[in-house]
Amino acid sequence: MGYQLDFGALVQYLGLFLEGTTVTLGLTALASVAGIALGIVGAAAARSKNDWVRRLIAGYVELIRNTPFIVQMFFIFFGLPSLGLRLSALTAAALAMIINLTAYAIEIIRAGLDAVPPGQAEAGRAMGLHGLGVFGLIVLPQALATVYPALVAQITITMLESAVVSQIAVVDLTHVADLIQSRNFRSFETYLVVTVIYLILALLLRRLLALAGRSLFAGRTQ
Repeated sequence: MGYQLDFGALVQYLGLFLEGTTVTLGLTALASVAGIALGIVGAAAARSKNDWVRRLIAGYVELIRNTPFIVQMFFIFFGLPSLGLRLSALTAAALAMIINLTAYAIEIIRAGLDAVPPGQAEAGRAMGLHGLGVFGLIVLPQALATVYPALVAQITITMLESAVVSQIAVVDLTHVADLIQSRNFRSFETYLVVTVIYLILALLLRRLLALAGRSLFAGRTQ
């Protein structure tokens, strides 16, 4: 006889699936908020008049964008303890995701800042704004509106890449799938369900962030 599908064998593990999904979404939310906030700071620093600051930011971006995320995570979790810095698996995963997303956010936001016409900053100064006022109220909102779709795409990628945090025993969605299939030996059904969950999460995340973007940047060009 051929292989008989049995999704009913997974019903008893719904709590585990929910737990793993919650961890995955929690890590994604934390990495997104912190990564974009740091990305804004880094993008502004990348336009600094200080040559050393620009080189430092450029070096960081190149390092992170040209090394695998899983290696970055392993370095934090397995490598840093050699220097006396031990982090829990969940903390190491969150830190790795933040560091990774920040590098991509810097480049995306920097491109958005470069796309804002210089006349916008001049108009802000003519209105009596200076320094951070011009940047925060005039330039940055326009830059974020321009690159928002790219940021949404990167956040979604970060969520999907988080599947590898299971390699350091973080109980995310993928770790839960590994655990379930080791108990019931229904690998096909287990990983099919997890695949569908990731697909739904990615589609919903894009949709919700797109709706949020329309609200945040109403009246601005995206």
